[in-house]
This record gives sequence, structure tokens and C-alpha cells, in this order.
Amino acid sequence: MLSRVAERVYWSARYLERISSTVRLVSIYQSLLFDLPNNVSLSWYNLIIINDLEEAFGERYTNRTERNVVKFLLGDEDNPSSLINSMRAVRENVRTTRDAVPEEAWEMICELSMYVQDNIELALNRRSRHEFLEDVTKGCLQINGLLFSTMPQDAAWEFLHIGRNLERADMTSRYLEAGLTAIIELKNDDSAINSRQIIWGSVLRSLNASQYYLRATRSPVIGEEVVPYLLNDTVFPKSIAHCIGAIIGSCAKLPRSQTALKKLKDIQKQLGAEINHQDLDSKLLEHFNQLQILLTNIHIIISDTWFPAHE
Repeated sequence: MLSRVAERVYWSARYLERISSTVRLVSIYQSLLFDLPNNVSLSWYNLIIINDLEEAFGERYTNRTERNVVKFLLGDEDNPSSLINSMRAVRENVRTTRDAVPEEAWEMICELSMYVQDNIELALNRRSRHEFLEDVTKGCLQINGLLFSTMPQDAAWEFLHIGRNLERADMTSRYLEAGLTAIIELKNDDSAINSRQIIWGSVLRSLNASQYYLRATRSPVIGEEVVPYLLNDTVFPKSIAHCIGAIIGSCAKLPRSQTALKKLKDIQKQLGAEINHQDLDSKLLEHFNQLQILLTNIHIIISDTWFPAHE
């Protein structure tokens, strides 16, 4: 398999997962702000912080308003990670690798791309935003369902699997960071117990994890249980531990993987290091930042191993 084809398949999966995660993040954050008591004030700018986009946002906008944040994350042409640019990236990567993916996937991606392009203004209006985001989410689910149910499980499928799981792990760490940032903003106010439960419940809903969390932990929705579940549960498909295990499993099926596997397993041990989940403070926030650095290192290992130079 040509390295340039492998790389484009990998990035197709990453961008598709990024689109799905971004629209869910905006949707759930909007619901969270409606659910919280009136005396609790959270800023939309938190979404910029957890995505490490402060500098890029500051170059484009002066005011940290809801409209500016949503526009930057979804419709800004100058933000490479925005929904509209990620959609274009998926389309371009699949267009140039159409022999490696089902024909129907290309058609569905084109349809979703045109829908996003024609209706992005709906995302800026609070009244129409939810329906637009739901439509994009459903479109991503349909495309992923087609890809992962019809593609032969060959090298292309493994690179697709790696890309999806790496992006998913990264976004799970950012959802956790968003929840913890909101908790810290409550400043340990004893009267905010209900607000904390709402925040962690929103994190679980962002990952479609509420049902499985309750079944696995038999615990109320509290940060001391939500954090280790989303970090360490090995069977929930959006937990970081599961994603990293899936990446290693896919890499093991690819050629020239010995060196990469050794490095990946070393990172897996670091990701699994014991941390104190009882203290939901800035130290845990720093741990999430370190997680994201380790996930970036995984991308570098994969790139150096399989995409070093295009034939």
C-alpha cells in the first residue's frame, strides 16, 4: 500500500471523527449552559481553551462571545480545525483515495459536505443550531457505519481504525479537560454539588457514555468515578485506554511495526500511570495536558513509521 494512500485514509478517519466530536461538543455545551442554575456562569471561551486555539482565536476576534466562539469552531474559513474546513479535508482525502474506500462513502461525504457548506449559517443562530448539529452528527454516523461495516479488513482498514481511535482518544481527553475546567470555575462552592453532577453528566453525554457508565460503575455521576471510567475502562470504545489498545492492535497487523509497537507500549504504560482521581484540581488538569502531549507523540510515531516519504 502506498504511504500517501495510507496517510490520506488515516487523516480521513481523523477528520471525520473530529467533525463528529466538535459538533457534539458545541451541542452538549449549549445544553449544559441551559441546565446549570442561573447563578453559575460558564464562558463559551472554555471551548477555545480546551482545543488549544487561544492564539488563533485572538487573531480573528476581540470579543469572546458565544457567536464568535461558535463561528470560529464551526464556520471559520481561517481555522484549519473548524467544521467547515475539516469537512473539506475529509472530502479531499477520500477523493484522492477512492479505490481504498467504498464508493458509497464518497457519495455520502459529498452530500454531507454540500449540506454543511449550504447551511453553516444555521449553526450561528441558537434557534436553528441544534437541528443543524444533529443532522451533521447523523451524517457522520452513517458514513462511519458504512466504512466500518463494508470495508475489507486490510491495511487501509487498519489505518482508518488507527486514525479514528487516535482522534477519539484526543477528544475524550479534551472533554474531560472541559468538565474539570468547569468544575474548577465553581471554586469548590458547597452549594454547587448539583451543578457538578450536571457538568459530569454532560461530559458523559458528549461521549454517549451515560448508560454504560452507570452499568459499569453502579455509581452516581461524580467526577471521582467519571474520570477513571473515561480514562481506564478497557471495553468502552471512547475511553482512552480502549482507544490506545485498539491503535496498538491495528499497528501490530501492519508491516514494519516492531519499533513503533515498542514505543507505543511505552506510551501506553505512561497513560496508565496511577493518578489521584479524588482531587479534581489543577494538578489533574495538568495531567490531561500531558495526556494530549503523549497522544501527539503517538501521531509522530505513526507518521515516522508509515508516512515518512511518499513514493
